[in-house]
Amino acid sequence: MSIILAIESSCDETSVAVCNNGKITANVIANQTIHENYGGVIPELASRVHQQNIVPVIQQALTDAKVNKKELNAVAFTRGPGLLGSLLVGVSFAKSFALALDLPLIAVNHMHAHILAHFIDDPKPSFPFLCLTVSGGHTQIVL
Repeated sequence: MSIILAIESSCDETSVAVCNNGKITANVIANQTIHENYGGVIPELASRVHQQNIVPVIQQALTDAKVNKKELNAVAFTRGPGLLGSLLVGVSFAKSFALALDLPLIAVNHMHAHILAHFIDDPKPSFPFLCLTVSGGHTQIVL
């Protein structure tokens, strides 16, 4: 059995999921409404709000999944691309959390995750496939 805590903080949402043997058992997202006043995401504000949100979001995800942190087998985190300050909050927390619990870390490319998320429910994905990803400044067509 493998239970993974996954942390995503590449832009303005703090998102944490718990995956148990490949099944998502919790997914908590904290949105940042503060940016509405500015017409776009302000990177410095985003990183500060991530700092406020990360612990409560992780606690809620573990509670929702009915998992104790000592039951975790690994910690996954978004390593990029994304806003540097936002990424640093997620990466720093993931590394500290994993170190404290002696867990392995899994670095995840944000854009690869967008593409491969389509296969969460498909046990046998068929290749090749064409995918258009549009995410902030990272737009690409992938075959």
